[in-house]
Amino acid sequence: MTSLQWRCACALLLVAALAGCGKGQSSTPTAAKQEQPAGQRADSASEKGKSAESAEHEKGKLQLSAEEIQAADISIAPLQEKEVSEQIEVTASIGANQDRFAHVAPRVAGRLVKVIGNLGDNVRSGQTLALIDSIEVGEAQSAFIQAVSEHALAKAGAERADKLFADQIIPQKDYLRAKGDFEKSKAVLRAAEDRRQTLGVAGHQASTSGTSVFAVSAPFAGTVVEKKAVLGELAQPDKVLYAIADLSSVWIDVNLYEKDIARVKTGAAALITLTAYPGESFTGKVSYISSLMDKETRTIKARVEVPNPDGKLKLDMFATAAIMAGGGSKKLLLPEQAVVLIQGQATAFVREDDGFEARAVDLGEKLRGNVVLKSGIKPGEKVVTSGAYALKAKMLKSQIGDAD
Repeated sequence: MTSLQWRCACALLLVAALAGCGKGQSSTPTAAKQEQPAGQRADSASEKGKSAESAEHEKGKLQLSAEEIQAADISIAPLQEKEVSEQIEVTASIGANQDRFAHVAPRVAGRLVKVIGNLGDNVRSGQTLALIDSIEVGEAQSAFIQAVSEHALAKAGAERADKLFADQIIPQKDYLRAKGDFEKSKAVLRAAEDRRQTLGVAGHQASTSGTSVFAVSAPFAGTVVEKKAVLGELAQPDKVLYAIADLSSVWIDVNLYEKDIARVKTGAAALITLTAYPGESFTGKVSYISSLMDKETRTIKARVEVPNPDGKLKLDMFATAAIMAGGGSKKLLLPEQAVVLIQGQATAFVREDDGFEARAVDLGEKLRGNVVLKSGIKPGEKVVTSGAYALKAKMLKSQIGDAD
């Protein structure tokens, strides 16, 4: 290798070395620059996580102003233990008060010429339900009219005989005959009137008309709960035309199991609830307990009598009767309207210093518009007793807004 070639080779090596050093120096700042944003992103993610956690904590409680609470009609009360009597809960259907129930049928056979009463009608005592044309009634009416006429003649004859006998114009035997005819006419009239009463056509019926038509009337004020009267058909004494029930009170006949008999007494209070009237209850009492046991079911019949002044309780409705039994204990009670379902979970709202918190609760049996609280809220905590549905709606609305 010549001297010139050697110098060229050294120059090339020097250029290559300088180029390698330049690359190493330029790569170091770039790497440092890339590592710096990564650290910042980690800190930012941590801060975002804390912020999301804080937001999630705040989301669990509802913030309402005093004006919003008042507008939503929200009531708050501390949760307290209350003395609760033991209950026996039974289900049965509502029936008529049999002491105020009547089947209406004619006392004599006849043909229905007019049907007035209809099913469900509220009727007065003595109100006409149907008209019946009867041959037997016609005969009784004719006999009565004849008896009335004969009695009037006999009375006039007796009065005339009194005057003539006093003036010694007629003999005593004529006087006694006139008095005898008068007494006989009174007996015939009385018998004719009794016959009319037996047939059920006396009193309000036209006493001097010879009509054979008579009315079938309601025995007392009540409701027509059964109608079998058909225009033109033959009515018989053994054929019921109507059934009238006074529904101002109703009966619920229940079956008590053998184990519960000793705990239920006549006069015990009972709380009646129906699916037809959610959130509403009716108060009754046990009026009768049978002394006979059903051998097959091992149950005893009992009756709960319930006042029904508004007529809300209808015959054959299904009802649940919670009969108060002896003994009792203290339990935490929540009003039924304080409990709402959120995602299938029974929930109540508790008022805390920083808002309203939705609490999942474990519930027991229902008692007179309340429900037994097993767990979820401690005694003394402030519970929303009314307006829970408004809070639920507000909570769901806020969750939808957060999701957006």
